[in-house]
Amino acid sequence: MSEASTLSRLPDLIALAEEESSEKRRTLLRELTDHFFGGSPRTAAEDALYDAVLVKLADDMETAVRAELSTRFADAPDAPHTLIRRLANDEAAVAGAVLAASPVLTDEDLLGVVRRHGQDHLRAVSARPSVSEAVSDVIVERGDDETLGTLLRNDGARLSRKASEAAVERARINPALHEVTVSRASLPPDLLNEMYFVVEARLRTRILEQNASLDPALLESALAAGRARIATDDGALPADFAECSAYVEELKAAGQLTPQMLARFLRSGDRTGGRTAFLIALAQLADIDFHTARQIIERRELDALAVVCKAADLDRALFLTYAVVLLNDDGDAMAKAHSYARMYADLTREAALRTLRFWRMRRGAQAA
Repeated sequence: MSEASTLSRLPDLIALAEEESSEKRRTLLRELTDHFFGGSPRTAAEDALYDAVLVKLADDMETAVRAELSTRFADAPDAPHTLIRRLANDEAAVAGAVLAASPVLTDEDLLGVVRRHGQDHLRAVSARPSVSEAVSDVIVERGDDETLGTLLRNDGARLSRKASEAAVERARINPALHEVTVSRASLPPDLLNEMYFVVEARLRTRILEQNASLDPALLESALAAGRARIATDDGALPADFAECSAYVEELKAAGQLTPQMLARFLRSGDRTGGRTAFLIALAQLADIDFHTARQIIERRELDALAVVCKAADLDRALFLTYAVVLLNDDGDAMAKAHSYARMYADLTREAALRTLRFWRMRRGAQAA
């Protein structure tokens, strides 16, 4: 059918859309779709006619036909808006194509979808080439972890500060989200460092590398943002904290609070308050809060301890001493300690210092 004959028939096609035969309606739908993509530029009135007829025909078609229609129109920048909005709110098998790609959908359209529909719809929207902060906010709020992972993988999705914080809180407790969160290029650096203590070693290395390459101005901005959100609920201080703190201060005043003294504290263990004294001294040495120091030692986070010792410019032998003492009940303590010592040698002091600046934001928790 020629362009002129089809355009002249448009009013008649509206009447044909009332046809009860599903086969005839399907043929008509495909004829109109083919002509839409094959014709020359249309007037606004012709666009309105196409929109009205296509929507009417699509409403009564089976899922497979509507899905085909969705796929045909998904990438079209001039697709009929009413039709695309109708398809976007259809069942997931139909809606997916237009939700993931259609440039015709507005933020208002997308917000309507993500507020009303289920996870399949949310995941399709999360994969769009561009997702606004307003739409992302709703997806983070309503989406399950699989949907959140899809959104975080999408560099075209913009997340507000609030949505980024919520995403990181969820990612911290779900290992399936660790890599995608750490790998997100636009994640604020202070939130990236919140992931350090929960992710595996290779991801910790990636965080350290990103810290080392961080622009100084961005670093200061990130630290300021992080200080604004630091919580003070890290847990109670140990019963001997005050006594051990006073003892550490005495040693410091006498010039006897050396790295070697820390090793002696660590070896003496809990019976004499050595563990608490070691944690207090380590916190002072690294200028971090007590609770962060305790987390590093109680969990035997030796790569984190390496960051602390490297930032303090300690000799590798001292770090190795600390590592061996912490691993003393491990049958392969020496071999493991030496593997961490190699990691210590590869770690730059600049990367360690920058990482510690994020950890130091938590000092306020100790005072609380």
